[in-house]
Amino acid sequence: MKFYKYHALGNDYLVLDPENTKTVPNNKNIRRICHRNYGLGSDGILYGPENSNIGDFGLRIFNPDGSEAEKSGNGLRIFARYLLDCGRVSKTPFTISTVGGLVTCQIHENGNLITVDMGNVSFNSDNIPVTGTSREVINEAIVLEGKEYKYSAATIGNPHCILPLSEISEKTTKYLGPILENHPLFPNRTNVQFLKVINRKNIQIEIWERGAGYTLASGSSSSAAAAVAHRLGMVDNDVTVHMPGGHIMIHIGENFSITMIGPVTYVGIMLFDEEALR
Repeated sequence: MKFYKYHALGNDYLVLDPENTKTVPNNKNIRRICHRNYGLGSDGILYGPENSNIGDFGLRIFNPDGSEAEKSGNGLRIFARYLLDCGRVSKTPFTISTVGGLVTCQIHENGNLITVDMGNVSFNSDNIPVTGTSREVINEAIVLEGKEYKYSAATIGNPHCILPLSEISEKTTKYLGPILENHPLFPNRTNVQFLKVINRKNIQIEIWERGAGYTLASGSSSSAAAAVAHRLGMVDNDVTVHMPGGHIMIHIGENFSITMIGPVTYVGIMLFDEEALR
């Protein structure tokens, strides 16, 4: 199988074009392909472009544990760059359809910088989903390992749980992240962000990604965390989100519409041999 590898601030994906294979690898094979010791190594697989009834291109996104993700901000930027590199798009805006909704992309600086209109963030428990009565899930209490925290939840096509803390770290993220990802509050599991507000225009997050684990950067996580910080009155409409892998710029518009601007880097072409599946 032929893959094209890119990374967005260290969050790396393999693009698998249907022109090179007509079938999506099964869960077991996805886990092996993405494995960093026994496979090619990645934070997921982008399968496309597929035909779409609502967008210019269709895209399916798979986590390294084999599960399918609804949306990925970094994955969308990477896929947009791939479409440019293979001559399917230009700098004119175009749309990509995902399980988590339709987005609009525009390419700048020869593909090194890409804008994605990610859609609108919702805090409604029915949309995310979060168990319990129908409500906005904002600044609620949750007990983890005997300690009470405040959390908010959001969706931008995929679920997120955001914990504002005075200090955040990789250690805390790896400890509490998997507990929150699989918490009974979230029937579809959830992505997790630990949020530190630096000032009105800058936030810092550490990320535990559903199905992938500790992650250096995430576009949808940046979008959700910035939206929650804005909903809590902590930041303005334009926010730079700082992550271990780098930073993304987020604009929060009317009704919590999100515009994301971030980089993409091409890594190379990788060939996966079926011997590695045995």
